[in-house]
Amino acid sequence: MSGGGPRHGIIVDTRPTGGGPRGALSSYVVRDDEDERYYGFDYRQIVTEGFRTIRPGERVRFHISAESPDQAEFVIRLDQPDPAEYYR
Repeated sequence: MSGGGPRHGIIVDTRPTGGGPRGALSSYVVRDDEDERYYGFDYRQIVTEGFRTIRPGERVRFHISAESPDQAEFVIRLDQPDPAEYYR
């Protein structure tokens, strides 16, 4: 399946890529709730203002890239953590 409407899934893995000015950027893997396939994406696909990161176990809504059907895009976090809890 490529392109199409929004999908729902859970983040199952985070991998440091060594990119960015401090070498701390990450790529992520989401498992689709419906078809149980895995899709990769990096921080640039996280739709938010400010700090773009996601932790394993968080639920997201995303689209499958029409250009790269193994990639997620337009990733939106559904479980927004409390900032105080997030930075413990």
